[in-house]
Amino acid sequence: MSDKYRSQAVAKKSEDGNSTSQTAADRLNQVSSHISPNESKPRGKKQNGKSVASRLPADYSDVLSQIDTLRAIAAKPDPNNRGYVRQKQAGKLWVRERIEQLLDPESFLEIGSVSGTVKWKQTGPMRETSTGFVPSNNVQGMGKLRGRQVLLTADDFSIRGGHADGSTAEKTIYLEKLAIALKVPVIKLVDGSSGGGSVTTIRKAGWSYLPHVTMYKQVSEQLNMGIPNLGAVVGPAIGLGAARVVSCHFSVMAADIGSLFNAGPKVVEGATFEEGLDFQDLGGPMIHCTNGTIDNLAANEAECYEQLRTVLGYLPNSGSEAPPVVPCDDPENREDVNLRSVIPRRQARMYNPWTIITSVVDRGSWFEIGPLWGRTAIGGLARLGGRPVGVISLNCEVNSGALDAAGSQKLTRLLKLCDVMNLPVLQFIDVPGYAIGTVAERTATMRWGVELAKTYYSTSMPIFNVITRRVFGVAGGIMIGSRDPPMQVAWPSGQWGSLPLDGGIEVGHRHELREAEKAGKKADRYQELEEEYMRLMNPVRTANAFGVEEIIDPKNTRAVCCAWAKHMYDVLMKERLADRAMGKIKPVFA
Repeated sequence: MSDKYRSQAVAKKSEDGNSTSQTAADRLNQVSSHISPNESKPRGKKQNGKSVASRLPADYSDVLSQIDTLRAIAAKPDPNNRGYVRQKQAGKLWVRERIEQLLDPESFLEIGSVSGTVKWKQTGPMRETSTGFVPSNNVQGMGKLRGRQVLLTADDFSIRGGHADGSTAEKTIYLEKLAIALKVPVIKLVDGSSGGGSVTTIRKAGWSYLPHVTMYKQVSEQLNMGIPNLGAVVGPAIGLGAARVVSCHFSVMAADIGSLFNAGPKVVEGATFEEGLDFQDLGGPMIHCTNGTIDNLAANEAECYEQLRTVLGYLPNSGSEAPPVVPCDDPENREDVNLRSVIPRRQARMYNPWTIITSVVDRGSWFEIGPLWGRTAIGGLARLGGRPVGVISLNCEVNSGALDAAGSQKLTRLLKLCDVMNLPVLQFIDVPGYAIGTVAERTATMRWGVELAKTYYSTSMPIFNVITRRVFGVAGGIMIGSRDPPMQVAWPSGQWGSLPLDGGIEVGHRHELREAEKAGKKADRYQELEEEYMRLMNPVRTANAFGVEEIIDPKNTRAVCCAWAKHMYDVLMKERLADRAMGKIKPVFA
């Protein structure tokens, strides 16, 4: 090889060696940059010798500062905001004041704390600051209610009246999904439309939309899973807001500020020409707390929140659990001799049915649901030896206790509630049958009576009957006969049959009485027949034939009922929860 070519080969080899050395050095620097990032070369775009990324705080304090700023704005009301001024002039609490009053102190953990509409101003290549922030008009999160973990959603009426153009729809639906995932009760404070529609949304978007209500899939699932949904109307509940609270297992309205309607007075005026209506005329508490749309009435917001706390105390976190048992200092074998004389010997006379309820259940535990509507029936929650139960009674002081359409609707709703919440039901039976007459027919008494019957036979929670007086007709047969075998006792005052004697004798002995009337002896013959039937309807005769299982001394009623409740919780509750977990029973509320 010539000297010339030998020199070129040596030079090339030298260049290859230098290239390899440079590549190795580059790779070493790359590895070092991962191990010691502060000593590596900045990778961002260089400006004046420094990268943009290198000039941002390493601890992300700029981002955290933005979050803190937005949270601070959301946490304090704007006294100059006309919505806030209107809220206070109406005598209503601001949304965060409500949360503070309802939940246990310092227990609220907000979800979506910086959701809302923000105006941003760029202050650098990768920096910006907020110049305006309107928080979402729905505040939600997790907190505690008397130590119980709950999810909370509350409307802020001061921001666009709770309409959709001030809300974040995904935020509301997320909470509904979260309740299903966590199996945690949901509290809903409704004041406005809860993200319902507004025509201004069309203007903002530039196009109109089909009004989908996507949340109802999750809401229905929650209701049937026995995840307590408790709602309070603490302002005007409009459209979607009204639907949300009415869907709950239990709802209550503040008398001083609450109202509920499908559409407000202005919309109604344009559609039906009803002028001059205010919120109370259209859907105040005297309308919706007396027709069953809302369960209970409260004097004010504070009482609303107390009722929510009370009701939750009887309910489990979900239908996969047993209701919470609490310590009880009321003796389970407590006797009350006054119960012997509660039922009058004269059958036509009335008595106070609440006297029986409050005597038998734990002292101070009775909570009535729907006291202002469906008043032929009484329903509510109570405890027996600290164990939560549903309680049903008939009200002989209204329509003699004959079940009307509204009374049947109320009991249907309560039975479904008890079924999804695993609450055993205690019934005090004194029913002359379904209501009769033209009013009963016009209000579809039989239609709703049959719905009640279907509910009795499609639910599976245990039922215990205390027959205090009358059991007549279809209504009586349904109430005592839906469980096999029936668990029940009767009082010495019990009466039963197909028809009450009043009217029954006239029907059964029509011809005989007509002939006696011709002889001027109808009254005498009627009295003879009545005395004979009264003698034959002695409850002891029924017990002789085992037509009724046991007749007890009324003073011992509490001890008998507490023993039944104890067995239900100690033994049968475990079986029920297992069957429910395996899908053998599927209670339905919605």
